[in-house]
Amino acid sequence: MSANLSPIDKAKFAAAKRAVALIENGMRVGLGTGSTAAWMVRVLGERVRDEGLRITGVPTSTRTADLAREMGIKVVTLDEAKWLDLTIDGTDEFDRDLNLIKGGGGALLQEKIVATASDRMVVIADPGKEVAQLGAFPLPIEVIGFGWQATRALVEEMLVSLDVLGREVTLRMNGDQPYATDEGNRILDLHLGRIGNPRQLALVLNQVPGVVENGLFIDICDQVIIGHADGRVETRDIRTGSVERGRVELAETENLFADLGE
Repeated sequence: MSANLSPIDKAKFAAAKRAVALIENGMRVGLGTGSTAAWMVRVLGERVRDEGLRITGVPTSTRTADLAREMGIKVVTLDEAKWLDLTIDGTDEFDRDLNLIKGGGGALLQEKIVATASDRMVVIADPGKEVAQLGAFPLPIEVIGFGWQATRALVEEMLVSLDVLGREVTLRMNGDQPYATDEGNRILDLHLGRIGNPRQLALVLNQVPGVVENGLFIDICDQVIIGHADGRVETRDIRTGSVERGRVELAETENLFADLGE
């Protein structure tokens, strides 16, 4: 393991390595988007190269698709795969019930579609992603470009009656232009501070005209794997209520991850 990696990067790598160990020959695997998921794609590519692991990957963004191909992973669309054995993805926040906030990387729509088309969703994270209550991380919602300001006004009005701490809604930017998702939509970030009832909020948001999808993943994640900088990993399973603890070896080839500029 490169000495230049930060403790958080080492924690992400530990979680990614443990998750990739769940993948077996012949599986159809959803590949998440974001910095933590990028570690997973790299580790998976190493298994494909060194062990001859035969899998089919369904990426959740063009960025992930490009990285997967670079790593020698066979990539197909979800329509081609039809259904997945497993999806592995990162998260921006998770709570004790394994409810998530996702979308910091801008791929929440494809991530949610892929995750719900899978037998199992496994989330990989560093310890800092665990929260007592969702909402400190801004909640992304994907909206169509037409009339987005009217959509924002409706969302702000709706938030008044819900159990949230803040109600600021901002348009995500990419430099001096609005951020565009892979579908050409825009993202509004909801700065809520605290979400008292995530299930209710998820349902209500998707009733607002112009909202395509929201970044609350409720009852979708089956397992979370938390990595630590010293190689310790903790796996929590919401279905069984079990918690497993172990350790992975961090002494890997330096070049494989030295250029991971996520």
